[in-house]
Amino acid sequence: MADKRDYYEVLGVDKSASDADIKKAYRVLAKKYHPDMNPGNAEAEAKFKEVNEAYEVLSDSDKKAKYDQFGHAAFDQSSGFGGGGYGGGFSADFGDISDIFGSFFGGAFGGGGQRRRNGPQRGDDIQIRVSLSFEEAAFGAKKTITYTRLRKCPDCGGNGSEGGQAPETCSACRGTGQVRTVHNMGGMQFQSTGTCEKCRGTGKIIKTPCSRCRGVGMERENKNLTVDIPAGIDHGEKIALRGQGCDGKNGGPTGDLIMQISVQSHKLFKRDGSNIYCDIPVTISEAVLGAEIEIPTLEGSQKFDLPEGTQTGSSFTLRGKGIPNLNNSSRRGDLTFTVNVEIPTGLSSKQKDAMRAFAEACGESNYKKKKNFFKKGK
Repeated sequence: MADKRDYYEVLGVDKSASDADIKKAYRVLAKKYHPDMNPGNAEAEAKFKEVNEAYEVLSDSDKKAKYDQFGHAAFDQSSGFGGGGYGGGFSADFGDISDIFGSFFGGAFGGGGQRRRNGPQRGDDIQIRVSLSFEEAAFGAKKTITYTRLRKCPDCGGNGSEGGQAPETCSACRGTGQVRTVHNMGGMQFQSTGTCEKCRGTGKIIKTPCSRCRGVGMERENKNLTVDIPAGIDHGEKIALRGQGCDGKNGGPTGDLIMQISVQSHKLFKRDGSNIYCDIPVTISEAVLGAEIEIPTLEGSQKFDLPEGTQTGSSFTLRGKGIPNLNNSSRRGDLTFTVNVEIPTGLSSKQKDAMRAFAEACGESNYKKKKNFFKKGK
């Protein structure tokens, strides 16, 4: 056993390495020394076997424990420990090595496989963006949309053969669309499954392709569709129309049309769920004395009695004047508006005199916030 290198040294890890570190090191080295990457290189083949032998032990907790205690002697039949012995070969972890070999053969390792192209395939989904005004999103609308989809060729019914005649079964793969290949590498045999080149994975041979679709079985179609947009839908939400996407192949179902909603912003309102918000400017006299003011809503203006002494930044809510609930249009959110007192500019001398008289008449007794503010500062 003296000529065997330490397994930790082989993989380039120390004894405290985690299972993940050991696996990572193995994958790198196995790919580096793989016979397919080093054809005719005897040294690389020997290292490939050595790497797999080390990994078989260090990836198994029981074997690793024995190796850490007894070294290579743990697996030497003549040592008295009763180990498994290798006899010049090894048993690789096929769950890991198949990931590496798959990249070499372009197919599945050990009998897996690419998706069979001759089986039923669901049609592709189609995504489009639909733009709505703020009001259309709020109350719903009918929209006519145009998009391009793939449909079955009407002349061949989607099988690609002239007149819709049934294609012949591929003799090379017997209709499976896949062929198996045996690879010999370093004294080992591996079986891989790949796409049949004769039928390109379809399992069928078309002798006379359809003249309309040239044997593809599908053609593009521009489709117009009138859609009911539900009230209360919001920006970024999606509507799925089942079965309005691309046709499936080999009897597979049709895909869906996915509409992604884009809602235009409003000049006055901001939206948060089912509630809407806006700012309302008022004059000093309206805020001081109170007044009947006009409040814009999604359905026109509405009168509101502003109480006297309203401070700038005060908010008021009109119940049920917001956005209908998407799942229950009879329920609606609220409209909340914030009052902003507008300070007049460009006053005439007469107006300024009136303001001075007003300020003098009020004094400071009518300004509670200002009065309390300076009290707090003392």
